[in-house]
Amino acid sequence: MNRYPLWKYIVILVTLVFGVLYTLPNFLGESPALQINSGKATVKVDSDLVPKVEAVLKQAGITSTGTAFDYSGTQSVIRTRFADTDTQFKAKAILEQGLNVDQNDPIYTVSFSKVPNTPKWMQSLHALPMVLGLDLQGGAHFLLKVDTDTLLKNKLAATQNSIRTILKDKEIKHAGISRDSTNITVKFRDVETRVRARELLIRQFPEAAVVETPATTADAEIALQLSIKPEALLNLQNEGVKQNIEALSKRIAGIGVTEPLIQQQGPDRIVVQLPGVQDVAQAKSIIGRTATLEVRLVDETVIGPIDDSTTIPFGSELFKVGRGGPAVLYKDPVVTGDAITGAAATLDENQQPAVSVSLNSLGGTKMREGTRSNVGKRMAIVLFEKGKGELLTVATIQQQLGADFRITGMGTGQNSAELALLLRSGALAAPMEVIEERTIGPQLGKENIRKGIHSTMYGFAAIAVFMIIYYMMFGFFSVTALAMNLLLLVGILSTLQATLTLPGMAAIALALGMAIDANVLINERIREELRAGATPQHAILQGFDRAWATILDSNVTTLIVGLALWAFGSGPIKAFAIVHCLGILTSIFSAVFVSRGVVNLWYGRQKKLTTVSIGQIWKPSEDPAKP
Repeated sequence: MNRYPLWKYIVILVTLVFGVLYTLPNFLGESPALQINSGKATVKVDSDLVPKVEAVLKQAGITSTGTAFDYSGTQSVIRTRFADTDTQFKAKAILEQGLNVDQNDPIYTVSFSKVPNTPKWMQSLHALPMVLGLDLQGGAHFLLKVDTDTLLKNKLAATQNSIRTILKDKEIKHAGISRDSTNITVKFRDVETRVRARELLIRQFPEAAVVETPATTADAEIALQLSIKPEALLNLQNEGVKQNIEALSKRIAGIGVTEPLIQQQGPDRIVVQLPGVQDVAQAKSIIGRTATLEVRLVDETVIGPIDDSTTIPFGSELFKVGRGGPAVLYKDPVVTGDAITGAAATLDENQQPAVSVSLNSLGGTKMREGTRSNVGKRMAIVLFEKGKGELLTVATIQQQLGADFRITGMGTGQNSAELALLLRSGALAAPMEVIEERTIGPQLGKENIRKGIHSTMYGFAAIAVFMIIYYMMFGFFSVTALAMNLLLLVGILSTLQATLTLPGMAAIALALGMAIDANVLINERIREELRAGATPQHAILQGFDRAWATILDSNVTTLIVGLALWAFGSGPIKAFAIVHCLGILTSIFSAVFVSRGVVNLWYGRQKKLTTVSIGQIWKPSEDPAKP
């Protein structure tokens, strides 16, 4: 009657092994380490750097416990671990000096990090510890304000240049184009010309409001005023903030922060939380960097080898750092990075790695004009950061280019992927200012972890004692299922590499309470059946079957609430909701499936079962006078 088929016990056993395997890394701890990243956009970290890192440490008499190269698909880093933090601090200074010839212009950045002590065979199975949030391991919190005025200023500047080009193409003469902080003014000598220009500009710039200047006096200027429409301005701000968030994500990945929180707050602010960051000054320096992209033509009048002694023509400048350098480029850009709408690694017609670049309509127009008469000459893409320019690529113009073109000759697929990434996110749309900065010390994080673990352990122990005393052997079965639930929940969170925060730990504690509530329902149903005179085997069968509907109803309604929190919440609320929903699923599995499996294993094979150990079964007295 109460027997499981073999496959159900195999499922329980496999689940138990899964839970132990993926929960164990959370108790193995972490080692202090250093992470080495590229300090320049055009220099990449590869496995060839590992021997050099080991040689620098060995020469300084510093012993590391392991150095490894890691490539995640977007970032390549080298991590070297140490036995203690004292060695970690000494090694940082040694590596910074040994890897960088010029300390004022470092090629590689060395940052503090931690690596899990999980054995390699477990890592190969993706058995890794959960990532701890800012409140559990300490770190830095920044609130950044995007300079939206600069976005509008750049937009107006680009529009001004485009107006000048479009009017010239259509042979519409103007008497001057000027702009202030919010408007562009185009002057004309007669009304007829203004009418023609107005119709043209309305068609070309649908995001702009084009109005005629009021003619209040006889000598008023004949002009048009262009301003960005409110809805277009809002869209411009949103797109600028999104581009900054994408650029920040790539930069923060370079300093070894595994689970940063980067999200928009309001129309022009970005929240950045960096769990585990120990060098806050370095993190602040990196996220505050501003960079711009420019496409420029190579000055072909400069012939011969290019070095510091080369004579640079007026209107050009020398770039020495980056792929294809050194090169002399014209100062006037063909297009700037704000015109790039997309970039992707692809293959050319010869199946060689290439990068496809897309420009907006204005950028496409400028690119056609800039390359029309320069086919066969070279063109460079330059990344400007802290006033210094690096050549991302130098390529020969094969034909006139437009809004969509390809950059070929990338060599390898990795090179094309890296260039595409840089073109997409190398530059911020607008500068940002840090308006709030908070630091949470690692000691406070450890205290939060200790309290969270203690509260869960003490809560589990109290529940276990109560259940065993009140329900006897069935209480022991319930505690076994509860332990299975906790093991499975932590294992799933570790597998998903979820970020564990204080709200997440609260959700784990809540999941334990809900899981034991399901077991109480089952045990009471069995007691009711025994009280009604059912045999022990029949009582167990009916108890589990009748409790199932109640458990399912209560958990489904709670799950709906958890999904609503996940859908509409953010930050800590969403973290709580994720753990809460997973806890409901594991609770149903452990309370119904695992608990019944243990009961069946213990009582199911006893053919002449006369009693079960489920505590005191209160029966109503036959004497109405007695309670």
